[in-house]
Amino acid sequence: MGTRNFDGDADRSRPAGAKQTGRVLVIGPYLRVRAGGTDAQSESHVVRDAEARLDEAAGLARAIDLIIADAIIAPISQIRPATYIGKGKVEEIAALAKSLDVELVVMDCALAPIQQRNLEKELHAKVLDRTGLILEIFGRRAKTKEGSLQVELAHLNYQRSRLVRSWTHLERQRGGFGFMGGPGETQIEADRRLIQERISKLEGELKKVQATRRLHRAGRQRVPYRVVALVGYTNAGKSTLFNRLTRADVQAADMLFATLDPTLRALTLPHGGKAMLSDTVGFISNLPTQLIAAFRATLEEVLEADVILHVRDISHEDAEAQQSDVDAVLRQLGINPDDSGRIIEVWNKIDRYDAEQREELLNIAARRPEDHPAMLVSAVSGEGVDALLAAIEERLAAKRTTLDLSIDAGDGAGISWLHRNSEVLTKELHDGRFDMTVRVDETKRDIVVNRFDAVPRLSA
Repeated sequence: MGTRNFDGDADRSRPAGAKQTGRVLVIGPYLRVRAGGTDAQSESHVVRDAEARLDEAAGLARAIDLIIADAIIAPISQIRPATYIGKGKVEEIAALAKSLDVELVVMDCALAPIQQRNLEKELHAKVLDRTGLILEIFGRRAKTKEGSLQVELAHLNYQRSRLVRSWTHLERQRGGFGFMGGPGETQIEADRRLIQERISKLEGELKKVQATRRLHRAGRQRVPYRVVALVGYTNAGKSTLFNRLTRADVQAADMLFATLDPTLRALTLPHGGKAMLSDTVGFISNLPTQLIAAFRATLEEVLEADVILHVRDISHEDAEAQQSDVDAVLRQLGINPDDSGRIIEVWNKIDRYDAEQREELLNIAARRPEDHPAMLVSAVSGEGVDALLAAIEERLAAKRTTLDLSIDAGDGAGISWLHRNSEVLTKELHDGRFDMTVRVDETKRDIVVNRFDAVPRLSA
């Protein structure tokens, strides 16, 4: 796939040959960046490269097995209320869509329902905006009941304002045999009520999911397991890192949104302690608000996490903009991305750099403030993973108490309880007693102190 720009000549010839099915034309209607200004279309403080944005949009289309006939950038100076882009560009895109014989035009922006309908009339093809495209991907990738519920809820909220366009059975009057033209208002309102009823039912089911998750979290809190959550831009390598850290086999592929349903696995720390590692859905620029709301139950694992690993594809040309996009979503969730006591920045995919480039990255990381370090890793090769695990353990330990105690070697039940409910740092046998150093959560501190006459270690 090549890239074309309506403000310049094509950089390659158009595809030719027999008609194909599932062909799509991807359009990047990006606002021009004025000198000294920022891209008004992006909420992030970092201006995203137009080519990278277009490549990402094409990647989203390929994620649902669409054939990319062409992908072009259509710079605009302002957003038009009727069609988003200007009349001249609409005519050019219509001609291109006809010549390429495409069935679908993907607009890499958020379209209002009226804009979507007007574009379909002008382009004589189905039009899908960025929100609709992401919802289609999520609909295909959701495997669990929870994931399916969340996607359906987001999709129904999206479709509610697009009934006239999206629901083909509304092109007939209610009560007829399907031969009368024109949308019947009564039928539309009836279907809107049906959608609202379904939305209410889904919200009720998701509340049950949230209640179940709260029970699971309460169960984890009764044992000294803390939660570590992975967040990051889609395709940053979170699932590959998840597999490396937990020796799991979660699907990891070089595609956008390879992982959708949340996964929890046990994470073993360097000193034998345990934590729960959560792999979450990847974020993306302009993530639809419907999805943020619908997936809040899933993202509660992030909200409740003791440590958050912000995984970045440091080799990506738009790495800074992606970081800004993830930070924006975290803020929407009520998480401060600058909370250095809770968030660890992980620079992934350093295996893509040669030795000299890697040394330069290390120097950049070394110059960062001590309270905002960056961990360089390769989830593929495992490089840097041990240092990352040590950093995770250090952050978790900061919220726990280190205790010294002595216990009779014959107290098997007590020793077993300590191994199950604390992190045993040292254990030495002297004169029939075990001298132990353990690290416990604040909820277990008083129990250990009272039961075993443990003494807090001041230097911990």
